[in-house]
Amino acid sequence: MAFPIVNRGYYRLGAAAPRDYSRRAIDLVREALVIDMLAPLKIDMRPEYFARPLSDEDAADFRASGITGFHNAVGLGGPTARADALAFLAAWQGFAGRNPHVFSLVGRAEDLDRAKSEGRCAVIMGIQNSEHFEKVEDVELFYQLGQRCSQLTYNAQNLIGSGSTERVDGGVTDYGAGIIKAMNDVGMLIDVSHCGDRTTLDAIELSPRPIAITHSNCRALVDHPRVKTDEAIKALGAKGGVMGITGVRMFVRGKEPTTIAHMVDHIDHVARLIGIEHVGVGSDADLQGYDDMPPDQYEMLKAGYKASYAFRDKIDTDGFDHPKKIYDLAEELIRRGYSDANIQAVLGGNFRRLLGDTWKPIALPEKFSMGGEVR
Repeated sequence: MAFPIVNRGYYRLGAAAPRDYSRRAIDLVREALVIDMLAPLKIDMRPEYFARPLSDEDAADFRASGITGFHNAVGLGGPTARADALAFLAAWQGFAGRNPHVFSLVGRAEDLDRAKSEGRCAVIMGIQNSEHFEKVEDVELFYQLGQRCSQLTYNAQNLIGSGSTERVDGGVTDYGAGIIKAMNDVGMLIDVSHCGDRTTLDAIELSPRPIAITHSNCRALVDHPRVKTDEAIKALGAKGGVMGITGVRMFVRGKEPTTIAHMVDHIDHVARLIGIEHVGVGSDADLQGYDDMPPDQYEMLKAGYKASYAFRDKIDTDGFDHPKKIYDLAEELIRRGYSDANIQAVLGGNFRRLLGDTWKPIALPEKFSMGGEVR
């Protein structure tokens, strides 16, 4: 590797790296299929970002991150949810397609493996709400358009269930049960990260197949409505699901300091509760993190949430707030005595298994015509 040895056994991953990393951490990240199950490609509210070519600086950050799979998802809702979802899928799949030197789109789990072998970043398209499913049949349509994961609710009530900051959680509705069935039928991953406690438990029970909590933490360690109870985590594990741990500061710890070590406390908790095979990573941030956003966008983002979100001065967790954060996570897991196999499972192996068990190939209608032939 063309990286200088800084001191015996430790290496610097480029001049801008925030710290030195051990050979073991570097090798683990390079060998693992790393999947971040909530990783917007860019948290930028300006359409100019996805409309223009990827900058050389951003391309270098993606390549150096060590992450292969990026679950590119945002929260959409309201009366224009369907149109907004269509625009989101078109914009970001187009962005990935116009930058094939860095990205490849994901339709099947095997596409993640191919991207890893080619040294590219695989883009998983998702949406952090399901309000764009105006009827049950829309689930299949959006799967055909490239969506591979859908969160049942964002923080508020919708026709499917209750969000985590609603005062009353009525659980999954009859319509929501139909959406869950349709998602299972087409092979779209169900996500309950922002759902309320009752809705989370109902969704796990109603789905015959494993589902995901792509980005949340443990209420046993931090008292926040957006994180999950031990009851929900146990139910998820019993069904074969996987939970991604996030680095959003107020979901990690309720007081300062809040560091990557406290984030890994949540990984420890899930592993002890339901087993190492049920925990992964869902950072809920882009490579740069929230705290590097333009100030006007940063304030607009914070203003869009209820007071119960309890934002502090910073949103990112110390040590997990830069493009090479996965290496820092690997170092902390090494420090805690995790085996190589378990670290690679947390970094992406567990979510790779879940996606492989969930996604199905697109079934074209019997009379679908391509080039004049019926296939």
